[in-house]
Order: sequence, then C-alpha cells, then structure tokens
Amino acid sequence: MHSFKLIPFTFLLGLIFSLSCVSNASEPTNQESDILQALSRGQKLDTATFAAGCFWCIEASFEQIEGVIEAISGYVGGTKNNAQYDLVSSGKTAHAEAVQIYYDPNKISYETLLDILFTAHDPTQLNRQGPDVGKQYRSVVFYHNQIQKIIVSQKIKDISRVFVNPIVTLVEPLIAFYPAEEYHQDYEKKNPNQPYILNVSKPKIDLVARKFKALLKVSK
Repeated sequence: MHSFKLIPFTFLLGLIFSLSCVSNASEPTNQESDILQALSRGQKLDTATFAAGCFWCIEASFEQIEGVIEAISGYVGGTKNNAQYDLVSSGKTAHAEAVQIYYDPNKISYETLLDILFTAHDPTQLNRQGPDVGKQYRSVVFYHNQIQKIIVSQKIKDISRVFVNPIVTLVEPLIAFYPAEEYHQDYEKKNPNQPYILNVSKPKIDLVARKFKALLKVSK
C-alpha cells in the first residue's frame, strides 16, 4: 500500500474557500466538514482525481467505500478558470466532469481506487459513457505525483489484457480542480428516484458494491 504526501494545509484552505464560494454558505458544507473532522482525528488523507463520465455516478460509487472520506464532484482539465455546469456542458471550456477523492491510505490503496474506477465506467469508450456524449465525459486519470503516474500507467497496461477493445483512458497531471455547484454534490443521495439515477447511475453503483462488497462502509 502506497502513502503519498499529506494534503498541505494551504491546499485544504483553498479547497474550503472554493466550496464555500460555490455554495454561497457561511457554514461549512458537508464535504468540508467530513474532511476537517478526519484531519482533526489525526487521519492521513491522500487525494485522487478521476474523470469517468457523469460525476453523479462516480461520486456515489466511491462514497460507499470504506476509507473514502469524501468524494467531491467538479471540473478539471479545461482551458478556462470559469468552470460552471452550463459552460462545461456546452463543451466550450474543454473541462471534464470529474471527482476528487479524499481517502485514508491506511484503509484503502490508490491501486484499489483504480480498480473501482475501472469497474464504475467503461475505459474503452472515447469521449462518452453510455448515453452521455462529449469530451466533458472523457475518461482521464489526473495524477497528483509521479508515484500515481507510475501506478496508473501500469494499471492500464494490466487491464488492457482484460478488455477486448483498446483502453482510451488518458493519464494527465492535475493542474486545477474546480468543485461543482452545491446541488451536484451527493446528487444520487439527494435524488434517489430521479430517472437518470435509477437507469444510469444506480446500475454502476450497484456493480461496484457487488464487486467490492468486502470494502463497503458499514451502515450505521
């Protein structure tokens, strides 16, 4: 199990500021609170950032996993810093919908997160996932350091033997992550009966739950 550099405090402050700006709330968001509580307990936190289609599906797939403290939906990989849902959806900013995952490396490894990622989406679909079409739905692993780059590069070589079609997942350095609007956060949890969630998201979430049953969080 690999342990990467701890989240710098200044980075955490930047994340909290970004989320607060998105939510326009004076009180900490649920996402901020979960991260701060983990840090206050002395937990080590590492970060992974993945783009794999609609962030509603990917966020919920990871948040059910033990060791994942928080998964935040957002935008990454674009050319402009004004990442907003309507602009990203238009394809004009070149951003991808993505999820940034804060996890405890003592409970789950980066390699396992990648295994979950490649279960939760189809890495052979170019610029789409199922009904969602466009570069904003492309498959990308954004690495935070050289160790992650090495691990994901090897993982893609390994899984290429399993898939019939070529893997199209890109491997790129993380430059900037912009948290999505507050209504996108925990969308599946807030809207369990929404048609897209039932027909597109839930099958992916359930597939991850079945394959990684031993890693699921224990319901309280």
